[in-house]
Amino acid sequence: MVFARGSLRRAKPEPTGPGFGELFAALPVAVLVIDPDGRIAHANSACELLLNHSETTMVGQPYDAVLLPPEDYADRRDGHGFAAFDTEIEAVRGPKMRVDFVESPIADKPGWRIVTLHHAPQSRRVAQGADRTAGARAAVGAAAMLAHEIKNPLSGIRGAAQLLQNAGEDAELTQLITTEVDRIVALIDRMQDFTDTRPLKLAPTNIYPLLDHARRVALAGFARDMVIEEHFDPSLPPVLIDPDAFLQVLLNLLKNAAEALGGAVADPRIMLSTAYRHGMSVSTGQGRPRQKLPIEILVVDNGPGAPADIAEHLFEPFVSGKPEGKGLGLPLVEKLVRDQGGIIQYAREREPEVTVFRILLPRAA
Repeated sequence: MVFARGSLRRAKPEPTGPGFGELFAALPVAVLVIDPDGRIAHANSACELLLNHSETTMVGQPYDAVLLPPEDYADRRDGHGFAAFDTEIEAVRGPKMRVDFVESPIADKPGWRIVTLHHAPQSRRVAQGADRTAGARAAVGAAAMLAHEIKNPLSGIRGAAQLLQNAGEDAELTQLITTEVDRIVALIDRMQDFTDTRPLKLAPTNIYPLLDHARRVALAGFARDMVIEEHFDPSLPPVLIDPDAFLQVLLNLLKNAAEALGGAVADPRIMLSTAYRHGMSVSTGQGRPRQKLPIEILVVDNGPGAPADIAEHLFEPFVSGKPEGKGLGLPLVEKLVRDQGGIIQYAREREPEVTVFRILLPRAA
């Protein structure tokens, strides 16, 4: 068969996307792949940098010859994997570091595991409630006593203002006195909530009716013109909480989200989400065992988040990014979560960024 010159042209190769190896190497999170014998099979570039080891020298080595996992790793591993939030690990060739450590089994590959190591981002703020020393307890007690004592003279001032008003004195001035007294009393009431040291009544609870109730209250009031999405794990077990305190936490966080969204974005959205995090644990203080907190509840909004200069201090009293804010809402939320044995975390996550308040709680036994 004879072809005329130029009648047969070489077809241009179809462009192809990156292969698995290229994608794995380019992942921005440090990743290790462990084989059934507990040896390292793969490590990506981010892992090489984090652990100060090349993949060539790591492959084939026992896992713990390269990386010393969290203290209770061996005790808490199960078939579902392992996760430790804000935990300390040590690379054999590097310093100790704090990371989120997550190990998961690889589906349909018995014995194979994948491990990710992720530095906590600077945008993450965790409120774990430091131990209350004797001095801190004394300060709380003094604040509670002071709040109680201040309310007594305020009550007298309010009564005197009402008597003046009834006697025909300047109604505008007396009303101003009454309004300001009421405002101070409301602030003191919130301070007393914050300083209340009575233990909560914890009980195994199905949280879904509480989530639904909080959502309906929000949509009927402060989040009336917004969308509240739900992404729930239907198999979540009972949670060890005080139902009233938990509901107060939810309503405070939903109200906080609604206020952050007000006029800030064109399509305001809030999301309630739940998940069960197998193996999740957090540090409860130096020298103490890590605490299992597998129940995760998220309150997410697509607002701008907290100003950078106060993000470190969101859970401290009297810190607020709102012009009229008193800075007591999130500290009270943190206290209630802590009193139920959990922690709360603030973060800016995902792409595009959203605001995430993550609550981690213990499951009922």
